[in-house]
Amino acid sequence: MNDPVIVDCVRTPFGADGGVFRDTHPQDLAAAPLRALEERVGFDPASTVDDAAIGCVTAIDKQGSNIGRHATMVAGWGDAVPGFQLNRMCGSGQTTLNLAAASVKSGYRDVMIAGGVEHMTDHSIGDDAGERSETYHEQFPVGSQTNQFQGAELIADRWDITREDVDSIALDSQRRWKEAWDAGHYDSQVTPVETELDGEDITVEVDEHPRPETDRETLSNLPVIAREEGDGVIHAGNSSGVVDGSAALLVADPDVADDRGWDPMARIVDTHIVGVSPETILTGPLPATNEILAANDMTGADIDLFECNEAFASVVAAWLQDTDAEWDRTNVWGGAIAHGHPLGATGSMLVTKLAHQLQETGQRYGLSTMCIGLGMGVATIIERV
Repeated sequence: MNDPVIVDCVRTPFGADGGVFRDTHPQDLAAAPLRALEERVGFDPASTVDDAAIGCVTAIDKQGSNIGRHATMVAGWGDAVPGFQLNRMCGSGQTTLNLAAASVKSGYRDVMIAGGVEHMTDHSIGDDAGERSETYHEQFPVGSQTNQFQGAELIADRWDITREDVDSIALDSQRRWKEAWDAGHYDSQVTPVETELDGEDITVEVDEHPRPETDRETLSNLPVIAREEGDGVIHAGNSSGVVDGSAALLVADPDVADDRGWDPMARIVDTHIVGVSPETILTGPLPATNEILAANDMTGADIDLFECNEAFASVVAAWLQDTDAEWDRTNVWGGAIAHGHPLGATGSMLVTKLAHQLQETGQRYGLSTMCIGLGMGVATIIERV
């Protein structure tokens, strides 16, 4: 079996909550990177793409009714390209990639789109949630009482993470994004989006959420979210941003890519998924990283660049303690604290960022990992080709 390859990958700019994409339909947002891939790579979708997997967490209202299929149709790909929506909470966008990789590697598919979208202006986290089963509450009494902010605080407690630790990660995220953006590192991966805002035609070209002017004093004055002041470390400034955005990757069998004259960016080496305690919720990246490395006879020293989603800075801090990853090789162009975390799109965006980093630096291996609601973690290793 051939290891699947990433032919190309792009994302939209990320709009702030209630910002530049507030009047943009989620289906149009999901279609934008698909059109960009078609234009950049040059292919006929109907005769090329076997299926499109699109991650979306809050799949209700405008994001409901299978936004994956709507994305291919709104992109102008006609009626021949199927599509489906996938929800593994925050890991949705990375799971679509991992699923596409498995489908291609098995030989069931030759070419797939993997991606994700989230229009968080329309819906907050949990808007799609209903009442949980009494059986769940009986089996997981502690987990059923913990939200993600509390989970992030529990992680800080158990890994002895201070407010100074998490605020340092937040400051680095903002600074690194600014330096990378100004240096043009995002140019090859962020595709402009033409849309409407307040009845006017606009072109969105830049991430709207980052606050590069943030300093430690500003962060020190922000109130904690889940605990009494003085007894917590997690606040808005060291948590991921609420944003609207989408991303997509073109995944193919390497022989098919060669036959079509495509020049792939990366090989998908391996993928992994784990379950962890629903009490702390967010520790999944720790075993996901260690287990995928062990399965491939690798250590953190073999990985040139890491992406660990900055859902909360305490997650990254704990992950750095429990793996042999290093901060100076992690989130080197900034993370979700700066550019935001559009839920179902984030995993696709992280691997997109990683693939472009490896291409630009000439380094070999990259590993992307994310925490996931209800206590899960996902990981993917790619190799530049």
